[in-house]
Amino acid sequence: MTLSTRALAEGSAPNAALPVAPIPPFWLGGGLARVIGAGGWRADLLMLLAGALAALAFPPVDLFPILIPCFAVLTAAIDAAGSWRGAARRGFLFGLGLHTAGLYWLTDAILVRADTFWWLVPLASPGCALILAPIAALPAALCRLAPVGWRRLLAFAGLWTLFDMARVFIFSGFPWNPLGTTWELPGRLGDVMIQPAAWIGVDGLTLCTVLLALLPQAGRRGVLAALAGLTAWGLAGWSRLALTPPPPTRNPTVVLVQGNVPETEKIDGSDNVAIFRRYLALTRSGVARALPEAGERPVVFVWPESAFPGLLQQDDIARQMIARAGEGATAGLIGAMRADSEGRWRNSVMAVTGPEGQIADVYDKSHLVPFGEYQPRFLPFHVVPGEGMAAGNGVQTWHLPDVAPVGPLICYEVIFSGQVVDAKDRPDWLVNVTNDAWYGDSAGPRQHLAAVRMRAVEEGLPVARAANTGISAAFDAHGHELARLGWDRQGALVVSLGGPLPETFFGRWGRWVPILLAAAMLLPALGAWVPGIGRRPVARRL
Repeated sequence: MTLSTRALAEGSAPNAALPVAPIPPFWLGGGLARVIGAGGWRADLLMLLAGALAALAFPPVDLFPILIPCFAVLTAAIDAAGSWRGAARRGFLFGLGLHTAGLYWLTDAILVRADTFWWLVPLASPGCALILAPIAALPAALCRLAPVGWRRLLAFAGLWTLFDMARVFIFSGFPWNPLGTTWELPGRLGDVMIQPAAWIGVDGLTLCTVLLALLPQAGRRGVLAALAGLTAWGLAGWSRLALTPPPPTRNPTVVLVQGNVPETEKIDGSDNVAIFRRYLALTRSGVARALPEAGERPVVFVWPESAFPGLLQQDDIARQMIARAGEGATAGLIGAMRADSEGRWRNSVMAVTGPEGQIADVYDKSHLVPFGEYQPRFLPFHVVPGEGMAAGNGVQTWHLPDVAPVGPLICYEVIFSGQVVDAKDRPDWLVNVTNDAWYGDSAGPRQHLAAVRMRAVEEGLPVARAANTGISAAFDAHGHELARLGWDRQGALVVSLGGPLPETFFGRWGRWVPILLAAAMLLPALGAWVPGIGRRPVARRL
């Protein structure tokens, strides 16, 4: 019995399937087919390897074509599994490999505190992957309810997208590296390919990505369909760039201050005065360069997440020194820790204005990092210092004097698609302050930067990002990079932001758009599940 006939026998009634042409040897040769069909530890190891290789599609490698053979192996294993439990196991192992490789950089954060948590070094990325792997197991199991063939492929794509979107509900949420980010290629090509996110969001791009990766399994017609879809995708992106030029703006010229302070120095706390002086000097030089360039625009300087090494709210003298360093600027946005009235610690960004450095507004981070900023209750050991932090009340828009409305975001809050803008008070631009020093010169900061770029496209808003050790950058409302200051560099990046675009379709309807699109992929399978919904198809080859 061949792999395809075995899948038909185990997966569904033959009169409900439109068989798919055999997978070309380039993607799934006879040796791999035998390994998958035989099952056992070799097949399990193959699933782990396929998932790990699929992680090469994420930034900064951006090797999208790798998803075609990797998903071919996964879907063949799902079809060949003897039961839904076997399919779930194989999906779980694929997800385990995908997230272990995609999140390898989490180990760098443990190494910063290796003297205390050395025993977590080999467990950091595999541990998180164990939590995320069921997100891949569930679509692998449930898609078997659809007949083998094109219905199952559609069902798998829709289910993968829906369960991947559910990652926002894990702890405080961890929707890192959706497959839609694989199109954030450098330069103009990437600008074109991510434009459809303005209509369907990054999760909609994930759905399209999985479909494109699966279509070649349908043989020549599938390859042609994939090429046609890719062409339409590119044309849609190009047309949006050509037909929606940014309008005139009153957005500011921003000075993104990158102090490049190693995390070990911040933790040690012995050089706080030197760190503060460094930020003051960089601010002074950056604002001096920005003022002539800005013309009639306001100038706003931005310090990264927790850049101020103290309690800024309680330090009048420090705020006055910041105001003098930024003389001529309209406002300074400063990342700093604070203690609220109940003594709870909050990760905040504060707007400092006026010659005395008055605090005009405060925003507290609302999406806290699990294991880093708060302690998940299920852990039998303590990894977060003290009692952790308290979360803020959600996104907001600041209306600072003489500055266009701005939406502040702290660190990885920017990865939450559809949750970065106050829908009732849309800003003209976004600012993201972050500290990626924990993760070293790895893929982590690059993947984080890709999320910033995607939010610009989804919301049609320019975004300025200040990062402690890099990468600081600014994007216009199309997600085009305006300027950047690379990793492990010290400096002040001066960039004039473009204007906002009209509210995007995704900005208006949010994640309902990809949810409905993914659910639509299940309708052909539903026609086979529920008698009377669909007529019996005539079996034929694609």
